[in-house]
Amino acid sequence: MRRALWKGAISFGLINIPVELFTAEKNDELDFTLLDKRDLSPVGYRRYNKKSGREVVWDDIIKGYEYEDGKFVLLSDEDLRQANVESTQSIDIQNFVEVEQVPIQYYEQPYYLAPLKGGEKAYALLRETLIASGKMAIAQIVIRTRQHLAALLPQGELLNLVTLRYPAELRPPDDLELPQRGMKKSGVSKQEVEMARTLVEHMSSAWKPDDFHDQYRDDVLALIRKKIKTRQTHVMAEPEDAPAPSAGSSGKVIDLMALLKRSLNPGEAKARSGSAGKKGGGEQADAEAATGKAATNVHSLAGAAKRAVKRREASPAKSAAGTGKTKKAPSKTTRTKTATAAKSARKPVAAKRAQA
Repeated sequence: MRRALWKGAISFGLINIPVELFTAEKNDELDFTLLDKRDLSPVGYRRYNKKSGREVVWDDIIKGYEYEDGKFVLLSDEDLRQANVESTQSIDIQNFVEVEQVPIQYYEQPYYLAPLKGGEKAYALLRETLIASGKMAIAQIVIRTRQHLAALLPQGELLNLVTLRYPAELRPPDDLELPQRGMKKSGVSKQEVEMARTLVEHMSSAWKPDDFHDQYRDDVLALIRKKIKTRQTHVMAEPEDAPAPSAGSSGKVIDLMALLKRSLNPGEAKARSGSAGKKGGGEQADAEAATGKAATNVHSLAGAAKRAVKRREASPAKSAAGTGKTKKAPSKTTRTKTATAAKSARKPVAAKRAQA
């Protein structure tokens, strides 16, 4: 059961209908993580104390009204409710109007209204009355800390509440350059209008909202899947203060591609994981093994390079001990010549010893 956003009552005349309010909007936007393109570190929005710079948890946040510079009146949610209990707990119907009388630009956000226990009959009465009259109710409701203008409209068994914009929230179109009304003034001929009407009739059909979907979102997801398939993925940078892996760690790197595939296609991922034991793990296991092996090789090369640097730094220090100077480490060519000379010098000595 979804959680109600608001609970109260619809009131008009002497009728009081206990109801609860549910949001009717679903945010289906693609969720992108903001990254610093220089090192792929996440860039996030956070609540922080502007004085100390420290993050603040929700439990430590309270509303404050600044009545003078730097001086605040603190207000809790209960304070805001107690300021006007009736306004915060009622949908107060002001009047009833024809649906066509409210221009579309006034409509803002839809909600669903459901009756609370004991309010079913009164809820049905208001719904049936609106259907029979062909009108909608204009009301006011306080949601959170703002009073909204709203319209109540029936739809099947449901009562919809749609918040409306106040006139002050709308800009007048006076500064727009628009063609005048009328065919003569706008330069449109009667034949053009008839052809356009024929096209409209040809394209007309019953309203079927399920026939429409967000094609742009589907195309972006298809592009994401293509990049995943061609391994055009990037590993997010670790925080600078992250502890270094211990010597006993396996060096395994998280396979972001596999995680994204499971997130985008949960059903397909389950089927693949079920057959993984029969086929020896499949492509995902091979990818993880290859990634882990590559990561291990990188760690090994990095360790070897560090040890080589330490040996080069330590070598001149040892040879210069007691002199107070640092001698330059011999080159590879010099070391080869020295070893050859030493070997040649040992040959006569070995021959004399054999004769003796």
